[in-house]
Amino acid sequence: MTGARRANSCTPPRLSLRRPTEADIDAILAIHRDPETCLHNPSDALTQLDEAGELYRRWNDQWQRCGYGYWVVRRHGSALQLGFSGIKPMELQSMKVLNLFYRFATSAWGQGYASEAAAAVTAWASRHVPDIPLIARVRPTNIASQRVAVRAGLTRAEHLDGAGYDGFDWIYGTRLPH
Repeated sequence: MTGARRANSCTPPRLSLRRPTEADIDAILAIHRDPETCLHNPSDALTQLDEAGELYRRWNDQWQRCGYGYWVVRRHGSALQLGFSGIKPMELQSMKVLNLFYRFATSAWGQGYASEAAAAVTAWASRHVPDIPLIARVRPTNIASQRVAVRAGLTRAEHLDGAGYDGFDWIYGTRLPH
């Protein structure tokens, strides 16, 4: 993982994670324009290149403010962006948390890349931002995303379930109060 202010040592075995650049805007659009990748989060869907550019700018602004954010995920030695995974600060029921994000091209599904990247991000967050709980907001019907959250080391926190941006969210997390 590169691009963080802090030293990082959570590089997954098959993957390379790096901070996004403007050169990734086309991949941001390609992944977020595919209806399948945003099926459970339709408000994340993009249709225009300028929307992808704006999303990149929001990601970059967070990197500048926080020193962490979303990473571009690629296989070692490949220039092809498989997807994105990372964390962003937010509030959940008046509690500051880090939201774990993972979204991958459908061509990368079913190969363990999301789980591998999410586990690396979870490990990075536990080392570098240990005082803030980590959560994943997952739709009850999104079984694949639930599996990724569990493989990344998060556990169900039913007491925090509630309305999300696009529907009801199940919460998975680490270091959460009960």
